[in-house]
Amino acid sequence: DKIEELASLIRSSRYLAAFTGAGISTESGIPDFRGPKGIWKRYRPIELSEFISDPAARKEYWRRKIEIYPRIKEASANEGHRALARLHKAGFLQTVITQNIDSLHLNSGIPDSRVIELHGSNAYIACLDCRKRYEWKEVLPYFDEHENCPRCEKCGGWLKPATISFGQAMPVAETKKAFQEAAMADVFLVIGSSLQVYPAAAIPTETVRSGGLVAIINNEPTSQDHIAHIVLHGKAGKILKTLVNKTLMKNYKNSHIKD
Repeated sequence: DKIEELASLIRSSRYLAAFTGAGISTESGIPDFRGPKGIWKRYRPIELSEFISDPAARKEYWRRKIEIYPRIKEASANEGHRALARLHKAGFLQTVITQNIDSLHLNSGIPDSRVIELHGSNAYIACLDCRKRYEWKEVLPYFDEHENCPRCEKCGGWLKPATISFGQAMPVAETKKAFQEAAMADVFLVIGSSLQVYPAAAIPTETVRSGGLVAIINNEPTSQDHIAHIVLHGKAGKILKTLVNKTLMKNYKNSHIKD
């Protein structure tokens, strides 16, 4: 079957990388953005330029972030995240590139040096100007006492969760590294992404351009299913758990384990 075929490809892979989107984290209770019950069905995205120039937009942005913060903070890595962590620990999976802001790959045990967070992280807050880092526990009490939004104590810039907003430039170093990793991969797993947001959605094509194989695991068809060697539709957690069990069941893993 397709899962057995993919497990065989992973066992024989020279360099395996994974690219994850919101679909891997919905099973941890974190809503996605573009699904039938996604966040953008309820709210219009707030552009970075609006956040900077419009006090009402800034206030609404923070209201939404504070509303969803407890769900992200309390979420745990699910069986999909844990399956990828097992693949990494066994020496197969080299890198995870993620569009997610929930830090669940890190929580699952993959070291931060092997996780590329393309859209930033909701785990902390940063000044838009000087990038000074603040913890949520430092900033949340501000809203109990003030109507306006917090500014940086160092430079006076606006504070915002360290995620990439609409209209905000992608992080240069992380984006470059993600494309490099995709080009190195001879097997590239795409998991839980609709592949609609560019430039991130172009990353899997880099693997194909370099002669590698792409496998897509997603609930719904994507616009790039045609470039994939294997497409599996269904819940990411269940498919990944089965895939990793099949991969590690065979006694090939020791040859992959790195020092």
